[in-house]
Amino acid sequence: MRRDTAPPAVLQTARPRSSLRKLCVLLGTSLLLSACQSVFDQAYTPNVAPSDKPQIVDEVQKNDPRAQMGAREHPRIVASYGGEYRDAKTERLVARIAGALTAVSENPNQSFRITILNSPAINAFALPGGYLYVTRGLLALANDASEVAAVLSHEMGHVTANHGIERQRREEAEVIASRVVAEVLSSDLAGKQALARGKLRLAAFSRQQELQADVIGVRMLGEAGYDPYAAARFLDSMAAYARYSAVDPDSDQSLDFLSSHPNSLQRVDLARRHARNFGQEGTVGDRGRDYYIAGIDGLLYGDSPQEGYVRGQTFLHGTLGIRFDVPPEFRIDNKVEAVLATGPGETAIRFDGVAAGDTTSLRNYLTSGWVAGLQQSTVRELQINGLPAATARASADRWDFDVTVIRVNDQIFRFLTAVPKGSTTLVSTAETLRSTFRRMTPEEIASLKPLRIRIFTVTANDTLASLSARMMGTDRKLDLFKLINALPAGATVSPGQKVKIISE
Repeated sequence: MRRDTAPPAVLQTARPRSSLRKLCVLLGTSLLLSACQSVFDQAYTPNVAPSDKPQIVDEVQKNDPRAQMGAREHPRIVASYGGEYRDAKTERLVARIAGALTAVSENPNQSFRITILNSPAINAFALPGGYLYVTRGLLALANDASEVAAVLSHEMGHVTANHGIERQRREEAEVIASRVVAEVLSSDLAGKQALARGKLRLAAFSRQQELQADVIGVRMLGEAGYDPYAAARFLDSMAAYARYSAVDPDSDQSLDFLSSHPNSLQRVDLARRHARNFGQEGTVGDRGRDYYIAGIDGLLYGDSPQEGYVRGQTFLHGTLGIRFDVPPEFRIDNKVEAVLATGPGETAIRFDGVAAGDTTSLRNYLTSGWVAGLQQSTVRELQINGLPAATARASADRWDFDVTVIRVNDQIFRFLTAVPKGSTTLVSTAETLRSTFRRMTPEEIASLKPLRIRIFTVTANDTLASLSARMMGTDRKLDLFKLINALPAGATVSPGQKVKIISE
C-alpha cells in the first residue's frame, strides 16, 4: 500500500492536522506491514498499457527521447489514477477539443496523446513527449468546451516549452542531494528538513513554468477560436472547488489540480490580461457550451464500480459482494488503497483486504506478526453474520486499537479502529462495524448503481432548491449543485437553461 512507507519514528514527531491523516499514519505505519496488499488492487487491475489507439495521432514519435520518457511514466500515472476511463462519447468530446488546439500548437511537429483518467479528482497534467492527462472529475466540474480547452492548452504549453525535461533534471538533482543528506546526517529529522527545502525549491521553479504555460495556453485558446477568458474563469471554478473541499478538514486533495498547479490572483490576472489581446470579455470566442453539456451527459461521477460506493453511513462493494455501516456522525472516505472513516473524538477506522492464501486459522493470522503491539490475551475467534472472524486489541504510543479480521471465500477483510488512550468509544465503534458487515444479497448487488452527471432542462417551476434536492451522494446538495454549475452567490436559474445534476 502506498501509505505504508513511513518509518515508525513519524508517530512520535508528526502532528497530523486531522483524524484522517492520523489514521493514515497510525494504521498505516504502526500496525500494518508495508508489504501487505489491498484487496481493491487485487479485485480491479486496470489496463495500464499505453493506448494503441491514441486520440490525436496514430503514435507518439518513436525516436524522440522525450516521448520515451513519457512512455516510461505512463503506466504509473494511469495506475495511480484508477486506470483509463473508457467511454466513446466522452473520448470523442475530448478529442474534438484537443484536435482544435493541436492545429494552433507552437510546435506543429509535436504530437499529443490524450488519456482520460478514471478518477474523481480534478486534475490535468502532461508528461514529456506529448502525453496529456485529464480526469473525469475535471470534466464533471467544467461547464463548457472552452474551459477544458483552457486546461489542455495549458498542459500543451508545458510540453512545447519542454518543462517536463527541465523539471526532471531538477528533480534528479534534488533526489541525489537528498540521498547524500540521508547518508551523511544521522538525524532523520534533519534529513526530512533538507528534503522539504528541496521540494520548496522545485515548487518555486514550477511556478515560473505555470505562468509561462498560462501565456501559451491563452494564446492557443484564442487562436483556436475558443473563448480566451475561459482560462481565468476555470481557475476561479477550481478555486471554488478547493474552498468547498476545504470545509471538510479530512478531505484529501493531493491528486487535484491546485495541489500541483499553484493558484494565485497573479495567474488569474495574467490570464485575463492576455485574453484581452483577442477582445473584450463576452464578445470573442466560442464557449462550446451546448455540445460540451451533451458530451458529458451520463459521465461517471465520484466512486467507480471497481472501488465500491459510499451511500451515507454505508460502504457497499458490488463486485466483492460486501457491505458495512459506520456509526452516526462518521464520514467515509473511499480511497483506492483502503476505505477510511473518521468520527468524533479523533476516532478513526481503516478497512481493507488481502488475499487469504493458505490461511486456515484467523487466530494464527492475527498473531502472525503483522500487528505491532498486539495483546495476545485479547485474541478471540467468533462468527460475524455467518462468516468466520477473529478480533484482538492492540496498543501503540497514545492510541488503542481494535483489530477485526473476517474471511469471505479467498479474501480476508480487515477493520482497524483507533481511538486515543482513555477513550470509551472503541468497543461501540468496533461493534458497529462487526455487526453490520455482511454479504450483499443478489438483489442488493443488482440495484447498486454508480452516480453520474445528468443534464436537466430547467422548467418554469424549478428553483435552486428544487433542482439541488435532486442531487444524490452528498449531504451538501445546494452547495455542490451551485459548484458544478458555476453559479455565483445570488444566481438564479431560468426556464430552458441546462444544468448538471448528480444522480444514478
